[in-house]
Amino acid sequence: MTKAERAAYVDRRLAELYPETPIPLDHRDPYTLLVAVVLSAQCTDKRVNEVTPHLWALADNPAGVARVPVAKIQGIIRPCGLSPQKAKAVSELSRLIMERHGGAVPRTFEELEALPGVGHKTASVVMSQAWGVPAFPVDTHIHRLAERWKLSEGRSVERTERDLKRLFPEAHWNQLHLRIIFYGREHCTARGCDGTVCEICRTLFPARSRRQVVAAR
Repeated sequence: MTKAERAAYVDRRLAELYPETPIPLDHRDPYTLLVAVVLSAQCTDKRVNEVTPHLWALADNPAGVARVPVAKIQGIIRPCGLSPQKAKAVSELSRLIMERHGGAVPRTFEELEALPGVGHKTASVVMSQAWGVPAFPVDTHIHRLAERWKLSEGRSVERTERDLKRLFPEAHWNQLHLRIIFYGREHCTARGCDGTVCEICRTLFPARSRRQVVAAR
């Protein structure tokens, strides 16, 4: 298969496997989504979903969270890891949303990425899932599978994002990035598949052997 043919197969098969693409992070609105994504850095979505209800019990809007002491935020979000940095970021971004944006989560990449703790990936998730703007957030699963499926050379997440955006229709980006994540978690895991085990790997590279995979590393 050519790269374009592999991409077309991945797009079609993942749509069949995951016709629905629920957002893994529990949230109520764009603000709670933004905070949840910030907390998800180097943390599982499951853990974030366990923690955020305790934060929302104190406040679930930027005005309210900005009034919560940083130490109290940190105590709640400690299970997510990196709690000192994340607590400060959540407090500061809440304050800036009030001061600069009238209490509303920004609707542009530039404004989102200007907030503390918000990088390009976080902004991409919010833009795609909160506002419906086409984006292709690249997490570790997408970065890993794009290289495994030879859709990108995998030199950087920035390169992977550019490559995937060129390969897939823009109208598919918002759902497809979630579908790849779902598949990477359920079928083509880092330990459970080495490029020769799961359905998509076997279909894309039927002649690939375990020996070839090991030799390529």
